[in-house]
Amino acid sequence: MTAQTPVPSKQKRPFFLRRGPMENIATGLIGLGFLMLFQPFLLIFYTWSLVTLLAGTLIFIIVSKFPE
Repeated sequence: MTAQTPVPSKQKRPFFLRRGPMENIATGLIGLGFLMLFQPFLLIFYTWSLVTLLAGTLIFIIVSKFPE
């Protein structure tokens, strides 16, 4: 009998360190901030729209530096 050597499995990064999903989340935050900015119904959405836009933009800038 021959012993089989285990094949090294490729380590997956945690969800918050993967580029693809985090770029999607950042893009969603930017879109949400844009919608919050231009809706005429609730002042609280308008108040937090700039913070949401900036958070999405900052996350996108940081995540775009991650390796593929």
